[in-house]
Amino acid sequence: MFYKVTVVIEKDEYRYYAYCPELRGCQTQGDTLDEVMSNIKEAIDLYMATLPENEKITCLSKEILTTSIGVEIPV
Repeated sequence: MFYKVTVVIEKDEYRYYAYCPELRGCQTQGDTLDEVMSNIKEAIDLYMATLPENEKITCLSKEILTTSIGVEIPV
């Protein structure tokens, strides 16, 4: 069965950080966007390998929506 996993990527002045809200504790980092994407795919695979089958479906059946909102900062 095929499921999508939400991946949140944040960047600071040093590197990229990625985590999966559905998979508590599944996180990684990388110096480039390509590296962090590769690392999070590996982290997801390793995380899923540790879960019993019934927990895999429970984790991946959550619906997480993301968006962005513009905010004005008064000066």
